[in-house]
Order: sequence, then C-alpha cells, then structure tokens
Amino acid sequence: MAQESRIDVALALKEGQAEPGSAEVAELAATLAPEVWFAGALERSEGGGRQADVVWDLSGTYKDKTARGKAAVYYANPKLGLRRPFVFADGFNYGPSDLPGLFAYFNTPYDGKQGLFDQLLGQGIDVVLLGFEERHTYIQANAEVAIDGILRVIAERVGDERLTVGGVSMGGIVTRFALAKLETQKVDHQTRTYLSYDSPHNGAWIPLILQQLAYFFEDVTPAGPDGVKQADLIRSPAAQQLLWAWVENSKYSGPVATSSPLRKEFLEDLRRFGDYPAVPLKLGVSNGRRDGVGLPLPAGEVAFDWQALIASATARFQADRGEKQKIGGMHLGLAVRRSTTTDVPALDGAPGGTLDSFGKVADALKAKISDDFRSGTFVPSVSAAALAFDPVTWDVVPTLSITDADLENGHLDEVAFDTDNHEHSHISGGLIDWIVARVGR
Repeated sequence: MAQESRIDVALALKEGQAEPGSAEVAELAATLAPEVWFAGALERSEGGGRQADVVWDLSGTYKDKTARGKAAVYYANPKLGLRRPFVFADGFNYGPSDLPGLFAYFNTPYDGKQGLFDQLLGQGIDVVLLGFEERHTYIQANAEVAIDGILRVIAERVGDERLTVGGVSMGGIVTRFALAKLETQKVDHQTRTYLSYDSPHNGAWIPLILQQLAYFFEDVTPAGPDGVKQADLIRSPAAQQLLWAWVENSKYSGPVATSSPLRKEFLEDLRRFGDYPAVPLKLGVSNGRRDGVGLPLPAGEVAFDWQALIASATARFQADRGEKQKIGGMHLGLAVRRSTTTDVPALDGAPGGTLDSFGKVADALKAKISDDFRSGTFVPSVSAAALAFDPVTWDVVPTLSITDADLENGHLDEVAFDTDNHEHSHISGGLIDWIVARVGR
C-alpha cells in the first residue's frame, strides 16, 4: 500500500533570541510586499486589442450565492450577427477578469501571423470571451456563470452553427464542468468542440513551502488595496479546488493530497456529471513537453535562503517522494518552523506549464534568487493532457514520456504539446496553429 502524501511541521523556539519589539516588526513589515501572492496579469500585446461589439451581464447561483460575470462579444461581421460562436473563458487569478486584456493577450501576433482571435474572426468565427467577477471563487459558481453565457450565445445565435466552448487554465475546467452539467440535465448545449488551454484537469501545483510562507508572513504584512492579504489567493475556494496538494496554514501537519474538503466536493460533483462532457470533440493543449523532459531544478535543493534581523525563510525545491524530506523552514522572532514531506513527487521540475512561483515569493521577501530558479511547474503536462489517472492519489509518474497510447486512454480526443516547458498560458505559434486548424475546419 502506498504511503500517504503528507507534510509535517516541526515547531520550536529559536535559542538566544528575544521576542521582537513593535519597531522591529514594523521595520520588517515595511520590506514585505502588500499584495496577493501568486497572482499575476496577462501581458497585453501591442496592437492586439479591439473593443468588444457588445457586452452581456451574466450570473448564476451556487450555494445560495450569486456569482456574476460578463461576456464580451466580438463579431466576425457585425451586420450578420452571431453566427459561428467561439466561447472562451478566463482562468485562475484573484479578483475580476480583464476581458480586454484577455483578448489582447490571446490575440498576440506570432511568427509573422495575426493573433488567434484575428485569425478566427477572419474565418467568420465570432469570439465570445467569458469573464468572472471573482475568478477565485468556487469553480461550480463560475460554471453557473458560464452556463448563463452559453445559453445566451445559443439564444442570440443566427442560424444553427454549433459552438466551440472552452477556456484557458481554470476557464477550461469551468467550461468542462458547465458542459458536463448541462448534459446531465438533458440540456442541449449545442457544442461541437470543447477546448482547454493548459487546464489542470487532474490538478495544479504550487509548492507547499511557498504556500506556508504566504500564510506565515501574512500577519506582519500590511494589507493591500481593499484589505486584500497575501494568502487570499492560496486560501481561496478556487485554489483549494484546483491544487492537488494544499495546506490550510503554516502550522498544518497532515495529508496534503486533496486535503481540502472543497476539492473533495468539487471532484465528487464532477463525477456526478460524468467528469467530462460526452457530446463534443474534446481538444486540449499543454504548455509543457510530452517527452518527459522537465525543468532543470534539483529536487530537494535550496531555491532561496533569506535572512533578516528577526526573520528568515528557506525554500527548497520539492523532494522526490521519500519520507520526511526537507522542503524548507521559516522563523519570526522566537517561532521556528521546519517542514518535511512524505511521498510527495518532485513536481517543481516536472514537464508542464510554468509559474514564477519561487520568483514571486523571493521578490516579495526581497530575497536573492537565481534566474534559473524563479519558475517551477504549475500545470504538469500529464494533467493538462487529461491522462487517465486518479486525481486524488496521483498514481502517475509526473515525468512520464507521453505516448499516443497514453493519449488514447485519456479523456481528451486530441492533445497538442508545446515545444518546451513554457510559462503557463504562453502563446506558442505551434499551439495556436493547431487550434486554428481544428476550430476552423
């Protein structure tokens, strides 16, 4: 029987050090970034933007909570109306969607070619972007917003051309859930093709030591705009549901694989709806490689080591399985915490779409870090490709060289991989060409 994937935190008092005074704590707080850790913004393309022809307000209800969002509609020909809809949902982040930014980003020109959306619009395909008022809320809630958007598209459509529906990152999970639920409810979603863009079908990864650091230093970090604190994204419902391994605070010892009740509930809801929509052709792309070649990050080695007068933080790359493997530690005043993991794979260096998670935390602490160590894997290729493995136990080798047979046994009909392990949601010419060829056919 396999061991339980878990974390253990040893608590101790730092010898020879007094409890820091208010002035020392204030000095430390002044050096820490008052912002949500792990959040980011898509880099807008120069000249890639365009004003939407119309914007719809959307909403949905989940657990007596009303979730809201918007759909930005870009007509291929405004005189003809909405005829060939391509519906694409925004992904995981904190706060509201920036739909103009999403359009500009995915419309980035490449290799002397127009961007994705300009190519689709040029083929007579209308683009509908789905955004959410709270990207960090429950996936089920934003799936209700997506359902409202899909049904609005069907109602507004001229003719009977079937839809393409999908999204980037969490947006691919939101629309997967929405389509599967509609099928279970016997509602015709009129969708021919489903598309996920580097979506974490079996879970995403943010290093456990970095999650702990977000919680640990939060109490002495001033809140950002609107009272937002640095661990608000990592503790959000969406993070709990998307991350394969999650911890609830910096002191937590115990299981980490699907440890949040919210992830358990989300996976159960997915199972009730058949896991994936059955009707449409299911396409997916991964920003990682398929040949098993990951990032050159030494498992178990120090990524950065930060020392201040009254505080410190050490972050190691995730060790590969094993028992009581060191992943780092932290201290503030007298409190010292050292963390180890058992049977957790070395996911930082797995093939996949990357996130500059180590870099973001090092920058927030003003710690020195090598450029080579800034980014680790966020969405492993085996997850973006929706291979057939257990999303709870992760009974898969993250560095698997993915064969055609693996894909045939997986949950998607066709999958394209990047030429290297690029940043999560990266615009790669080969991936965009692949999408245009299949959506436009």
